[in-house]
Amino acid sequence: MQKSLFALCIIFWSVLPVHADQGEDFLAAREAYVAGNIGRLDAYAKRLQDYVLEPYVAYWQMRARLESATPETVSAFILRYDDTLLADRLRGEWLKVLAKKDEWNLFSAEFPLLLNESVELTCYALQGRERNDDGTALLEARALWFSAQIQPDSCYPLFETMFKRKVLGPEDVWQRLRLALEAGDLAAAKRIIQYLPVKEAPNLRLIKSIADKPERYLARPDDDLKTRAGRELRLFALYRLARSDPQQAAGYLQKLEDRLNEQERDYAWAQIASNAAQKHDPDALSLYGEVRAGLLNDQQLAWKARAALLTQRWDTLLASIDALSPLERRQPNWRYWEARALRALGKNIEADAIFQSLSSEHHYYGQLAAEELGNEYRAPTIAYRPSEAEVSAVEQLPGIQRALALYRLGLRYEGNLEWEWDIRDFDDKQLLAAAEVARRNELYERAIFTANRTVQLHDFSMRYLAPYRNLMQEYVHQSNLDEAWLYGIIRQESRFSITARSNAGAIGLMQLMPATARWVAARIGEKGFHRSRVDDLDTNLNLGTYYLKHILDICGGQLVLATAAYNAGPTRARQWSMDVPMEGAVYVENIPLNETREYVKNVLSSTLYYASTFGKEIPSLKALLGTIPPRSQDRAMQVER
Repeated sequence: MQKSLFALCIIFWSVLPVHADQGEDFLAAREAYVAGNIGRLDAYAKRLQDYVLEPYVAYWQMRARLESATPETVSAFILRYDDTLLADRLRGEWLKVLAKKDEWNLFSAEFPLLLNESVELTCYALQGRERNDDGTALLEARALWFSAQIQPDSCYPLFETMFKRKVLGPEDVWQRLRLALEAGDLAAAKRIIQYLPVKEAPNLRLIKSIADKPERYLARPDDDLKTRAGRELRLFALYRLARSDPQQAAGYLQKLEDRLNEQERDYAWAQIASNAAQKHDPDALSLYGEVRAGLLNDQQLAWKARAALLTQRWDTLLASIDALSPLERRQPNWRYWEARALRALGKNIEADAIFQSLSSEHHYYGQLAAEELGNEYRAPTIAYRPSEAEVSAVEQLPGIQRALALYRLGLRYEGNLEWEWDIRDFDDKQLLAAAEVARRNELYERAIFTANRTVQLHDFSMRYLAPYRNLMQEYVHQSNLDEAWLYGIIRQESRFSITARSNAGAIGLMQLMPATARWVAARIGEKGFHRSRVDDLDTNLNLGTYYLKHILDICGGQLVLATAAYNAGPTRARQWSMDVPMEGAVYVENIPLNETREYVKNVLSSTLYYASTFGKEIPSLKALLGTIPPRSQDRAMQVER
């Protein structure tokens, strides 16, 4: 009876739908693996032998049986698919199995061969070293403790040992709790609190209440300041309030600061001052003055520098930049503003030396630096174009073939992972050949991504592709938009990927939110509109260019404001301006959202390049940045993206 049942099962799983296309079989095999239907996966595997994506099927088969696999079987797979993404991925999964089985000798031999390391595996490796009496393991693990997020489970045995051996102590718990609360990660806070004695731990429910209404907690009697938990809750309330009203938070801090120690006062004032700077509060620098020297972190110093820039306090700007860590100080933005400050203070020789060095770099600040030296913009020349033989050689690489096959099947995420793995060690010539392969396959996002990685040999026409130009020009004329700016926007939004999707739900070439698409469709009288149509290239451009022109109009034609508004919404874009005119570059540097600040810089830098290559009159970057008008001169902007 059992033999008959087994035979029936074999027959059942062998009867599969006949697909003429191996791609369909591959997708079906993938579904079987995800569903845990290993018998069906094995049956499909027989039909996919010699298929370009067969290594993925073999990986799924191996992964499904990894818990019971022998080291020899795993080694055979890794050897067969040596130097592939799948071999490294399986090695990582195998290392997790070995760690959970306490096979530390095997783990120690295999771990150094892993290329894609993760925090989870790093913690396992440190566990193994600690068990082998490696005295440095716990000291290295200490850095992993100071994370705002919940760390993988593999890290917690290390943390437990570190507390037992006094490598970590109560003060470290409070420091990490602050990081979690600043990040708004209450789940992480809950786990961190468990490392404190029950009588000393703050109440998680109270923390949630403070996060919602910090001013209500600060208005309560301050008897809680007698305990560490009480003081930390007050500091958290001050931090939360400072995000919306730094002046009100400063008022509360002044009333209770005598009952805080120096470190607690410095922490609170630094948080309030940093938030004030992000809100363009004219008192921000005065608030920074309450913090003892040398106690600001890089982020707080950066906002102090921006507050000084906003008020043209050039000495303070220089001092703030000088106090940054060496790595942060070398960033292009601080080198540029250091030179601007030096020039404002009459130190032209020192300023020009920085501008000269910066002007050779291909980015927003390099362009601005060149203009400071009086140089007109010229699009960078093409340093190298790969030959047909070089393109063909890259195209025939098995990994590139796998990536292209994944893209053809609509598996964009998997294709990106495969592509990035395969080009990781390419030299400049190979990168440009790979970029050309991507362009020919209309994978414009991959082409730009790959061309951007070159170090010495560049092809800027590949970095700044301009596909769909005939269709694009129709909508440029229809909406009366600047073509170069539109290309700059789309390059930053989607890298010209029609199928692009953001985590927030934005769709297509111009990354339209569904609500925005519906609003525009209603405005232009498009009947029968459905969300699925936003995927269509023509529809996406039609709706997107109309909306972009609408944004530009309500921003008074100011490109910087309109660019910021397209990314972050019109209301916020105007909130970041002042009651007095602002230099465009100063406005951009003081945008509080990191994503939007980088977005605006990249769009305007790209606009300059596209204007040059389209044969249009080339403005200066400073002309594009212009002057941001006072808020009072602007019409109210009601429509959010």
